[in-house]
Amino acid sequence: MKLMPTVFCLLLVVLALGGARVEARGTPSADQGSKNQWSSMFVFGDGFVDNGNLPKTDTWRQWSYPYGSYLNSRGSATPVSTGRLSNYWIQSDFIARILGLNEAPPSYRLTPHLSCDPSGMTFAFGGSGVYEVPDKKVPTLATQVNAFTRLLNTGVISKQQLQSSVALVSISGNDYMTGANVDNAFLSSFDDIDSYIGNVTTDIAKNVGKLQRLGVRKVLVNNMHPIGCTPLRTSANNYTTCDLLANYAATVHNNNIEHLMGNKNNAHILDLYTAFTDIVNHAPGEGSEQSNNFKRKLTPCCEASTELGYCGQVSPSGERLYDLCKNPDKNFYWDESYPTTAGWEAVIEALEEPLREFLDRDYVP
Repeated sequence: MKLMPTVFCLLLVVLALGGARVEARGTPSADQGSKNQWSSMFVFGDGFVDNGNLPKTDTWRQWSYPYGSYLNSRGSATPVSTGRLSNYWIQSDFIARILGLNEAPPSYRLTPHLSCDPSGMTFAFGGSGVYEVPDKKVPTLATQVNAFTRLLNTGVISKQQLQSSVALVSISGNDYMTGANVDNAFLSSFDDIDSYIGNVTTDIAKNVGKLQRLGVRKVLVNNMHPIGCTPLRTSANNYTTCDLLANYAATVHNNNIEHLMGNKNNAHILDLYTAFTDIVNHAPGEGSEQSNNFKRKLTPCCEASTELGYCGQVSPSGERLYDLCKNPDKNFYWDESYPTTAGWEAVIEALEEPLREFLDRDYVP
C-alpha cells in the first residue's frame, strides 16, 4: 500500500494546460455542413477548444509568438496569436467547419456585453476541468455552463437560437494533473482512484444533461485522448514511447464516459483516444492513413530549451528560450500537450464520418 501515493501521482498526469475578436461567423449554406442546418455552436471545456478566453497577460503563453504562427510559416508577414493553444486552428474550429460555420464561435470574454454572435459562443478556458485547479484560477465546466444558463435566462441567447444549436464539451485531463483540487478525495488505493475518475466523468455527464434540458439540440463530448502520448509524458523516453500508466487512466475515464453516455439521445462521443492512437501510437504496419502525414509523432514542434521552460518563453533580453521546428505540418504535437493545426485536422478527418452521421439524425425529443 505504500506505493499507492506514487501510483496516484503518476495517474495525476501533469498536463501543462494553460488557454481577436472576430467578425460575425457565417451560417451554413445549402451545400455545407450536414442535411440539418446547424447555425449555432456553444463550446465548453479546456485548452483543446479555448479560442481566446484567457486574458492577454504574460501568464498565458497562447497570446504570444510562436502561437498563431501558422500563417507566418506560409509567407504571411505578421503572425497573429488568437489565444489558441496551437499554431493556428484547434479542434473547435474544425468542428465548426463541419457544421458549416467559418470557424469556432467568438470567445465569451471577447464578446460585447449582452450580445451573442449568430454563430454561438465559446465558454471554454485553457486549464479548466470539472474540479478547480488552484494555480490556474479558471472557471470549471459547471461554472461555464452556469454562465451559458444566465445568458439564456436573460434572453442574450434566445430559445430560437438553441433550436439549431450544437454544443461541444472538452475535458482533456486537467482533473488528473498535479495541482488539481483533490484534497478531499481520500485517494489511497486503486478503488479510490477509480472512484475519483468516476466522479469526474459523472460531472461531465451531469453538465451534458443540463445543456440538453436547457434546449441545446445536439451535444458532442470528447472522450480522453491518450494522455500518456503527449510530449509532456514521452520526453522522459526521448519522445520514443508513450506512458502506459497514464494511458490506463485515460481508458478508465473513457469506459466511464461510454457507460454514462453511450446510449444517451442527441449526444455523441468524439473518440479522440482512438483517433490520436491510430496516428501516434499504433502497432507497426497499422494505424490510420493520417499517420503517414507525420514524421514526428511524439515530439513537439515547439520545445523549451530548459527543463522548466515552455514554448514561447523569452529571456529578459528578448532571447528565445525554445526551439521551433521548420515544418509544423510534419509534427503531430505543437507543444508539450496540444496538437498542431495539422494534427487537429488529421484527428477531425478520422472523426468526421460518424460525426456527420450523428448530425444528420433527427432530433429525439
